[in-house]
Amino acid sequence: MTKNELKYYSSLLNKKQRREENKILVEGRKLITEAIGFGYECEILFAAKESFEEDKDFSGLIQKRKIKIEFLKAAELSKLSDTKTNQGLIAVFRTAKLADHTSAKQNMIVALENVSDPGNMGTVIRNCDWFGVKEIILSSDCAEVFSPKVIRASAGSVFHVVAKEYKNFYDELALRKKAGYKIVCADLKGEDVYSFDLKDKIIVVFANEGNGPTQHIKQLTDIFVTIPKRGETESLNVASASAVILSELTK
Repeated sequence: MTKNELKYYSSLLNKKQRREENKILVEGRKLITEAIGFGYECEILFAAKESFEEDKDFSGLIQKRKIKIEFLKAAELSKLSDTKTNQGLIAVFRTAKLADHTSAKQNMIVALENVSDPGNMGTVIRNCDWFGVKEIILSSDCAEVFSPKVIRASAGSVFHVVAKEYKNFYDELALRKKAGYKIVCADLKGEDVYSFDLKDKIIVVFANEGNGPTQHIKQLTDIFVTIPKRGETESLNVASASAVILSELTK
């Protein structure tokens, strides 16, 4: 691999470059396998030769899919990683999936407003995947779906769902309301989620944990729900709250 090629692929650590190229870097056997298994096109795999050859199942998958392999030295691999220590396996994927889920089939959709922390974002996506929510609508001030930190925090769930950012986020929610969805927003002041009777198609909104839902979201909301507080802490973070609320609403 030439220095220019290495420089090009390492530029995908930058958000602007990822978006311009519609490509991402994915690290580690598990996440790479998840992306391949859920229809993402792998352009190339960079590997430490020892890491690749010692894992017969993984190397067999890569060879079966006829994915291009480039063996690199540790110093070269480190330039493609945003972690201090990598697993010796880093792949480049195109972000367009071969097939998408359609919102028409979904009785429940999740929307995230300004969930800016990558760890929280990835965990919410993982929770959505666990509870069978396949579509996530994102405001443009959310953390980037395909940033390395979000991918890791989601434990690969980002590849199982359709999480799409909308610049016209509020207009999109208004359109979904016209299509028959009710907007249910998680808030400290709301109806007890354990008493909530789910009958309609809904979009569940989780907002920035520090600021809560904006006035714009509040105006669109049909029902506010909350998790009853028993102790003294001020609030739950958005990742924890999403797990509790989705668990209750998908019973």
